[in-house]
Amino acid sequence: MPLALLALAVSAFGIGTTEFVMMGLLPNVADDLGTSVPTAGYLVSAYAIGVVLGAPLLTGLGSRIPRKRMLLLLMAVFTVGNLASAFAPDFGWLLAGRFLAGLPHGAFFGVGAVVAARLVPDGRQARAVATMFLGLTVANIVGVPAATLLGQHLGWRATFLVVAVIGLVAMAALARLVPQIPVDAHQNVRRELSALGNRQVVLGLLTAVLGFAGVFAVYSYLSSMTTEAMGFGESSVTLVLALFGIGMTLGALAAGPLTDRALRPTLYGSLGALAVVLVVFPFAVHVQWAALVMVVLLGAVGFMTTTPLQMLVMNKAKHAPTLASASNHSAFNLANAGGAWLGGVAIAAGWGWTSPALVGAVLAVAGLAVAVTAGVLDRTPGTSRVVATGSRTETREPADTHSL
Repeated sequence: MPLALLALAVSAFGIGTTEFVMMGLLPNVADDLGTSVPTAGYLVSAYAIGVVLGAPLLTGLGSRIPRKRMLLLLMAVFTVGNLASAFAPDFGWLLAGRFLAGLPHGAFFGVGAVVAARLVPDGRQARAVATMFLGLTVANIVGVPAATLLGQHLGWRATFLVVAVIGLVAMAALARLVPQIPVDAHQNVRRELSALGNRQVVLGLLTAVLGFAGVFAVYSYLSSMTTEAMGFGESSVTLVLALFGIGMTLGALAAGPLTDRALRPTLYGSLGALAVVLVVFPFAVHVQWAALVMVVLLGAVGFMTTTPLQMLVMNKAKHAPTLASASNHSAFNLANAGGAWLGGVAIAAGWGWTSPALVGAVLAVAGLAVAVTAGVLDRTPGTSRVVATGSRTETREPADTHSL
């Protein structure tokens, strides 16, 4: 694999760390800024809104900017957003800093996925994209727990300062390792927007919203489940979150080669496995060793959906994959918000701390239904791949990636 993928993975590590660390720092932020924990929760929403809005906006504005320069600009915005968060004088400024840090998230992964696919030969694109996503999964094993501990001992501002430093390191790596990749001469905002009118792209985005919402219906309340349902102490929360991150990493490692071999079957299999794990989860969590196994499995099967979904929208967007790829991350963040909300509704209704898992199972089945429907409606002989050919991006139709 090219070293440029390492630069993309380092960037993904920083993005993943800042995205998820706020969940562990909410009590510290609330105490320091004199607000309640539920109000501090708006900081999570602010980041997600930044992702949802920034993905299409920044991708569209940067459609004619060379890929390498675009990646550097996006990481610069990310770094400034984290610096603004670190030095925010009050809650309002911190809210703005979180929003700013979230703006480049989707656009970076959208552009980064296209760049990763163009760095490798045909047949290895999914593995390249999965390698970039490894930075995101490693962030949940190392970055988030370490940043949470740092924030608890040195203050939450120190966490965002460290993330800003990671952003600077990522910019240096991108500048040094990523080659110049020119933009297609015919690339423009209208062409990118036209890709979102593709029925398969829309169905792929809907699959992401529904299927991944099943993961976050549980993940959003995993800390509380650890103490309330699994019977562990508060000191074990970091370990459980790290186990989830290990599962995510295993899922990403498996998803790359499986997606290259058979895209749709990998998507169907991961969504089906996710539904099964979520159904079993409420019954297994009351046995501690089984609970830990289920947390790893949840991370693994949940994250196995991301690579095939990313490749699917890129492939079906044909010659304008960047905006579709970025919009996929908007879909994932809508899934985060929607899953967390529906899981919270189940808990508030008095159904118990493990009830979000059953809500998630329903969402995973709904995502699988949409994915299968999309496969049936797709009458082309194969699922197209993004292939680098000189300075152009072509699409090819390998028959084995489309099989139902």
